[in-house]
Amino acid sequence: LINEQFMETPFYGSRQMARHLKRQGYEVGRKRVRRLMARMGLQAIYQKPKTTVRHPEHRTYPYLLRGLVIDRPNQVWCADITYIPMRRGFLYLVAIMDWFSRKVLAWRLSNTMDVEFCIAALEEAMANHGRPDIFNTDQGCQFTSPRFTELLRDASVRLSMDGRGRWLDNVFIERLWRSLKYDCIYLHVFEAGSEARLGIGRWIEYYNRHRPHSTLGGQTPDEAYLGSGITRQAA
Repeated sequence: LINEQFMETPFYGSRQMARHLKRQGYEVGRKRVRRLMARMGLQAIYQKPKTTVRHPEHRTYPYLLRGLVIDRPNQVWCADITYIPMRRGFLYLVAIMDWFSRKVLAWRLSNTMDVEFCIAALEEAMANHGRPDIFNTDQGCQFTSPRFTELLRDASVRLSMDGRGRWLDNVFIERLWRSLKYDCIYLHVFEAGSEARLGIGRWIEYYNRHRPHSTLGGQTPDEAYLGSGITRQAA
């Protein structure tokens, strides 16, 4: 319930979230809500001292997409991690997306937030689709890990990272998470990781092959990625 409401109102902190749950009939205190939101990695989107937990020894990179015209596949890729609620516990999902076409190039599920599943997704995307000119992420420690960034730098990919607390810098993959959760996750309460992997895989295949986007001229991500000559609306 917290995760679903946060998708609607990402500016809710623990106080407002606790009030929302009480209006829904759940007697829950702010401290418990704060603890659950922290466990889920949810932070209200507003300016405050620390909105992104970064590794103090990892290098970060400037945001390169401001004002950039993105008009072709493989010009910019982006990646993000989201929380997948299960009937018992939760998993983490990382996806790598082509910014121009919105195509999901690779994804991985994990029960931990270590860098391994992010590296596996990146390696799969590059093996199957080549490499982008620019790769954009947030400043999370998985994406600033030297093991992750060196894969990109060795392939001569320029690294770009969102400003601290600026989720809009990676807005297209945030929209992907919203669609995934409303179209798939909230309709199917998965029991096990294997079940979640199968269900998410089917939805991503549908999203890439069959789900049209208005900003893609009514075409699917696969059609846009394959270069079918569409007219794009301004992002």
